[in-house]
Amino acid sequence: MRRLLTLAAGLAVLAASACSAPAAPRSDALRAEPPGPVTLPAPTGPHPVGTTALHLTDTSRPDPWNPDADARELKVTLWYPTRQRHGRRTPYMTAREAELLLKGSGTSAVPSGTLSRTRTNAVEDAAPSGRGLPLVVLSPGFTKPVSTLTSLAEDLAGRGYVVAGIDHTHESHATTLSDGRVAECLACDSSTDPGFGAGLVRGRAADVSFVLDRLTSTPRHSGLIDRKRIAMAGQSIGGAATVAAMVEDPRIRAGINMDGTTYARIPKGGLSRPFMFLGSREHVPGGRDTSWDRDWRLLTGWKRWLVLSGAEHQSFTDIPLLAGVLGLEPLPGMLPAARGSELTRTYVAAFFDRHLRSRRQPLLGGPSSRHPEAGFCPATCGRS
Repeated sequence: MRRLLTLAAGLAVLAASACSAPAAPRSDALRAEPPGPVTLPAPTGPHPVGTTALHLTDTSRPDPWNPDADARELKVTLWYPTRQRHGRRTPYMTAREAELLLKGSGTSAVPSGTLSRTRTNAVEDAAPSGRGLPLVVLSPGFTKPVSTLTSLAEDLAGRGYVVAGIDHTHESHATTLSDGRVAECLACDSSTDPGFGAGLVRGRAADVSFVLDRLTSTPRHSGLIDRKRIAMAGQSIGGAATVAAMVEDPRIRAGINMDGTTYARIPKGGLSRPFMFLGSREHVPGGRDTSWDRDWRLLTGWKRWLVLSGAEHQSFTDIPLLAGVLGLEPLPGMLPAARGSELTRTYVAAFFDRHLRSRRQPLLGGPSSRHPEAGFCPATCGRS
């Protein structure tokens, strides 16, 4: 069983076995008085970071989860470089979103304010700086909001990328829509249905293509983004959706799957665009999840398969960084939260710098003494 944090009854619970790891056992390790709000790690790039929220409606298709909605509403969070260093930091999530996320994850005893008061580094609604910047789309795990990928998004924006994080409506415990309504997880009711994972990633691929259409065609954003330098990354089912989106949309030049079982089948002719697997020990060759073994053979372009020793399913998100504020302890032998975040941001940025900016990246050439946790599969990673 995957050893997540001992917040196993909480944020680390993934709602559907079809899309994620099994839930770890419940923990009684809650401390009586959790510490104050967490501040996410500062971006490592040279640019201050701005952020803004977009509410987009795709009238060409109904919502796949809500039979009463004849259009698909999405919330998209943009992170980007700015010159503005001072101003109101954007909230990590609202108190209501935190309340529903904690409740849906089985940790409703934790006050929602301990999560919603998490401190970010991005200035809310700051003016973007630059033109023709590479774009990275982020897709979160099932039941999770894209805010759980904030530290990665801020880091990429600080390095000069535009990042579009998609909240896939009704696939998260809470998504605030344009009129203030909070959409809850309707997809959770279907998560055990046969073929659920495959259907979910098809829908996410459609969400991604719609968002790209809008971002590359509206005057407000088209000048900011270089439509020839677009990539995508996702965690868990978001990583699986990255494969699905790349199969369907040739505008996505490169992709990363962070610890996600894949469902969309790569055509027999293969996928020739650059791709990287970045995962935990569940994804070593011949390990518990064989979908990466299957897909590896069909990746015909530049590719890497990295496994981080000590990593767990949520190590590629903000969740381990938030464990302390929830009064929970990591298990022995688990990759420390700060180190997991550092490794994720380092390898993700190296991949995008190579394939969207044509910058040489020796880090991706093989094992590194500075990053000994990263095993390069199939040669230098094992099942232990």
